[in-house]
Parts: sequence; C-alpha cells; structure tokens
Amino acid sequence: MSQLFHIHPDNPQPRLISQAVDYLNKGGVIVYPTDSGYALGCRLEEKNALERICRIRQLDGNHNFTLMCRDLSEISNYSQVDNSAFRLLKNNTPGSYTFILKATKEVPRRLMNDKRKTIGLRVPSNPIALALLEALNEPMMSTSLILPGNDFTESDPEDIQHSIGKQVDLIIDGGTLGQQPTTVVDLTSDAPVIAREGSGDTRPFL
Repeated sequence: MSQLFHIHPDNPQPRLISQAVDYLNKGGVIVYPTDSGYALGCRLEEKNALERICRIRQLDGNHNFTLMCRDLSEISNYSQVDNSAFRLLKNNTPGSYTFILKATKEVPRRLMNDKRKTIGLRVPSNPIALALLEALNEPMMSTSLILPGNDFTESDPEDIQHSIGKQVDLIIDGGTLGQQPTTVVDLTSDAPVIAREGSGDTRPFL
C-alpha cells in the first residue's frame, strides 16, 4: 500500500514536500493535488514510472502528456512558443489550463503525442503542486487522475487510496477537490482552439 501524506492545502509543510520529492527522485509515482482535481506525477526521465502511469490510466501513444511547470520560462524550454502564444500563456497562467504546443528536443519522445510531436504544458496555481515543483527544481510529467471508465478527475484521497493505493508510491492528501479537468487549449495552429472545456474559463480565447 502506498504512503499517505497529509499536507496543508494553503501552507504546505516543507518537510513533507521534501519527502515527497524524495519519492520522485527515486523513480516513484505520486498522486498529488492540482487546481483541477488530483493528478499522477513522475520525473521526466523515469521511463518505468511513466509506464506505470500508462497502465493505471490505460493510455496509448496518442495521449498528450502534460509537463507541469513552475513558470513561463520552463514552458519555453520545452515547447515552441511564438509571440501570440506567449501572450496567451502570460495572461492565463497560473491556472486551470493545459496548453498544447509543439515540443522541443528537450522533451523525451515517449512523452510526446506520437503523430503530432506535441506536448501539453501547464502552470498550476495549487500551493502544494507549486511547492513540489519548486523543490523538484524541474518540470514534472503529469496527467489528470481520471480512472478508466470515468469522465472526471478523482477528488477524494481516501477513494484514491482504496482504488489505486497498491499501484502508486505516495498519495498526497491535500483535501477534497473539485472534479473538473483543465480546459485544454491547442496552440499549434494559427488560432487557438479549445480542445476540451473544463474548469478553466475559456472566454479569453473566444
């Protein structure tokens, strides 16, 4: 059974954040809170951890994985961002948006969409997620925790421990969260396209 950490949703305890990052650095898979429900995360180079996440979510090569980033400078290291895309990113981060962009060579091929060579990028506003990224000192590979057959992200840590507690290394309990996934905005064309409406406000892109 996985380890369970109770971390304060507004003032994350540095000691527990450090211990959570230790799990990531050892190749672990963690469940952690974001501003749009719970997510699965691991380090970019951990192929085995990524394969475990794919088994939990039953994902194929067409899935757009997300790099959870601290800020816009990290996004620009891993994606091709022109001036218009940068303005949209600046106006709408941090928040409940995932942006689909063309990936750079910094992104491992296994994280890209097989056909389009794209990657999802996001800057969260959840204090626990941001504390994890700051302590990790690099983006984290992430995907919303939507279990097979469900339409919404998991929101209750106790339910998560019951359903996948044996398949992950750590569950961070940051309280019960909303279940709506992020709004996904595709920025790979001339004009932004709302690929999925979620918890983000889509009005800035209309």
